Amino acid sequence: MDNLQHYPLNPMSTLDLSVGGMTCASCVMRVERALKSVPGVQDVSVNLATESARVVAADGEDMDARLRRAVRAAGYEPRVAGNAADEAAAVSPWHGFGPVGIGLLLSIPLLAPMLGQSFGQDWMLPPWVQLLLAGPVQFWLGARFYRAGWHAAKARTGNMDLLVALGTSAAFGLSLWLWWRAATGEHAGHGAAPHLYFEASAVVITLVLLGKWLEARAKRQATSAIRTLQQLRPEIAHLVGQRGETDVPLAEVMVGDQLAVRPGERVPADARVIEGRSEVDESMLTGEPLPVAKGPGDALTGGAVNGDGRMIVEVSAVGAESVLARIIRLVEDAQAAKAPIQRLVDQVAAVFVPVVLLIALATLAGWLLAGAGIEIAMIHAVAVLVIACPCALGLATPVAVMAGTGVAARRGILIKDARALELAHKVDTVAFDKTGTLTLGRPVLTALIPEGDLGDEAGLLATAASLQSGSEHPLARAVSAAAAQRGLQVPALGTMQAMPGRGVRGEVNGENWAIASLRWCAELGVVPDVAQLERLHARGATVSALLRFDAAGAAQIQALLAFADEPKAEAAQAVRTLRARGLRVVMISGDNERAAQAMAARLGIAAADVRADVLPADKAAQVSALRNDGHVVAMVGDGANDAPALAAADVGIAMAPSGGGTDVAMEAAGITLMRGDLALVAQALDLSARTVAKIRQNLFWAFAYNVAGIPLAAFGLLSPVVAGAAMALSSVSVMANALLLRRWKP
Repeated sequence: MDNLQHYPLNPMSTLDLSVGGMTCASCVMRVERALKSVPGVQDVSVNLATESARVVAADGEDMDARLRRAVRAAGYEPRVAGNAADEAAAVSPWHGFGPVGIGLLLSIPLLAPMLGQSFGQDWMLPPWVQLLLAGPVQFWLGARFYRAGWHAAKARTGNMDLLVALGTSAAFGLSLWLWWRAATGEHAGHGAAPHLYFEASAVVITLVLLGKWLEARAKRQATSAIRTLQQLRPEIAHLVGQRGETDVPLAEVMVGDQLAVRPGERVPADARVIEGRSEVDESMLTGEPLPVAKGPGDALTGGAVNGDGRMIVEVSAVGAESVLARIIRLVEDAQAAKAPIQRLVDQVAAVFVPVVLLIALATLAGWLLAGAGIEIAMIHAVAVLVIACPCALGLATPVAVMAGTGVAARRGILIKDARALELAHKVDTVAFDKTGTLTLGRPVLTALIPEGDLGDEAGLLATAASLQSGSEHPLARAVSAAAAQRGLQVPALGTMQAMPGRGVRGEVNGENWAIASLRWCAELGVVPDVAQLERLHARGATVSALLRFDAAGAAQIQALLAFADEPKAEAAQAVRTLRARGLRVVMISGDNERAAQAMAARLGIAAADVRADVLPADKAAQVSALRNDGHVVAMVGDGANDAPALAAADVGIAMAPSGGGTDVAMEAAGITLMRGDLALVAQALDLSARTVAKIRQNLFWAFAYNVAGIPLAAFGLLSPVVAGAAMALSSVSVMANALLLRRWKP
C-alpha cells in the first residue's frame, strides 16, 4: 500500500528494461525484488532467456531512472531495451568466445597429468607453474563471478555466481594450503610434489564460461524470428512527387505519401495500391506460400515482396502503427512474458541456493566426522557447490516459449502472451463464429421475393439498397452489389438508425423503412409467409425482411430477402482435423436455426453443437456458458464484434482479415492467425502442446539433474571437474532441447 500512496492518481504504464549480468533463476528473483521495491511499481516480470524486465508502474518523469538505479544497486547492468535482436544480428557466431578460448589454453595443461596417468606417465607440472596457469583464470576470467557473487551476498541472497565463486575459491585456496604444507614439511611425504587442485578451479570456471557462451549462441538462435521480421523493412523508399521519383530513407516516409514499388522490391510500408498490378509474396508475414494478386484498391502490408509488376501505392500506416511493427511487438511481448508455470520455478529458485550452501556445509562436516581429512572433505563440498546450479531451472521455461513463439510467427501464427501458449494445449472445445470465419464472409443476395402484390421487385431492391448504403455489414454489401449489377437508381437515404443484431431502419422517399432480421420481425409482431420461409430455410439461406412503417408506426412486410454465404474451401477439413484430435467443435451464429443447421451439416458440425439466433453481444455469454460447463474453450472469430467472445474464452484466436491484423482482433485475442486459413487453428493448438511438452521435459531434467547430482557429489562420486562439466552441460542441453521446436512442421 505504501507504493500506491506515492502515486495515488497517476495512470499506470508499461516500461521495458534490458538487464545484463543475470545468470540463473535466483538472479531473476533478485532483480524482481529490487524493481518491486521502487515506489509506484505495481507489477514486475523478469525473463532470464531474453535478459529483460517488464515493469507496470505509475507514470512519472523519473520512473525510468529509478528503475535503472534499482537494477544497478542490485548488482546488475541496466541497458537500453529493444536492442537485443539488433545486437544479436550484428555479431558473428564466435562473438564472446575470447575469454573461453583463453580459459581453455590455460586449463588444458592443468588437465595433462590426468591424461598422462591413463598412459602410465607422470606429467605433473610444478606447483608454481600450476599457480601461474590457474591464477589468471581464477581472478581475471573469474572476476565476473566474484563481482556478482559479492552483490548477491550483500543482498543476503544467492545465485549461480556465488556458488561458482565459493566452490572454485575453495579449490584454489585448498591447493595453496596443501602446497604451503608440503613446502614447510607438514604434509606427509615431505619433498614429494603434493596433489593440488588448481585444475579443478580453472577448469570449472572455463567450463562455466563455455556453457554461458553456448547459451548466448542458443539465445541468438531463439530470437532469430524477431531478427528475420526486422530485416523485412527496406532502408529506402521511392517517393513519387512532382519531380518524379526520389529515394528517401524509410524513416522520412509519411502517411499519404505516394511510393513506387518496383519488381522484386519489398513494400516499404502499409499502403493501398492506386496504380498497377502485381503478385505479392506475403509468406514471411502470413505464412501463405503462394503469391497474392494485388491491384488498384487492394491493401499491401509493409515487408511483403513485390512480384514482376510495378505499382504506385499510397501509404496508410508507418512506424509503430504498421502491421509489421505490431507483429514484431507481439512476438517480442510473448517472448519477454513469463509463463504461469515459471512462477513456481522462481519460488523454488528463491530457496535453492541457500539450501545448496547448507548441503555443502553438511557434506564438509560429514566427511570430517567420518574421519576423512580436510582435503577430501573440502573437495567433496566444492563438488556440491559446483554441480548445484539453478541455471537450467531458470532457462527451462522461457527458452521454450521463445522458440515456440518464434516458429509460430514464421507460420503466420502470432502468440500474444505466454499464458495463451501454455493454456492452448488444454483446450477441449473450439467455438467458431460463422460468418467470415467458417464462411467466406461474402454473402450474395440470392432472392428478393415481394410479399403478395405489394410492390415490384426492382423498386423494392432499390429501396433496400438505399437503406443499406450507410452500412458496412456483409449483408448490406450484398444488397448494394445486387442493385449495382442490375443498374438500379438507388434513392437517397434520409435519417438512418442501425439496430445491432436486428437490422437497420431509415427514411427513403419520405417513408419509414427497415430491413429486419426474423428476430426483430417477431418483436414487432409481423409474421412472414411461413411456406415461403420454409423453402428458403431448407436451402440454407439467411432470411431478412423488408418492412415499411405506416403513420401509426405499424410495420408491414414488403419482401423477403434471401442470402447465401459459401463455406471456406478448407473449413470442412479443418473441422474434421479438430474432431480427430478429440475436440468438440461448436458453431455460434446470428442466423436462424434452420440456416445455421444447414451450414453446420455441410461442415460436419453436430446439430447439438450449433448455437443459432445469437446476437453479437450474446456471443460472449455463449462462450462463458461452455466454460461454466467445465470445458476449456478456444473461441475463433474474425471481426470487432467477436472481441467480447474472444476475451471471454480461455484462449481467443483471431483471424486477421486478409492478413491485415486489425487492432481489435490482435488486442482481444491471445493468438492471432495472420491469414484466414482455418488449418492454422489446429496448428496453433498442436504447437502449444509441443511447447508445453518441451517445458515439462526441460523442467524434469533440470530438477532430475540436481536431485541426482547433488547426492553423488556429496558422497564423493563426482570430482569438481566432472561436476563443472555436468553443470555447464545441463544448461546447454535445456537450450538445445528447446531449440528443437524450430524444426516443428504441421
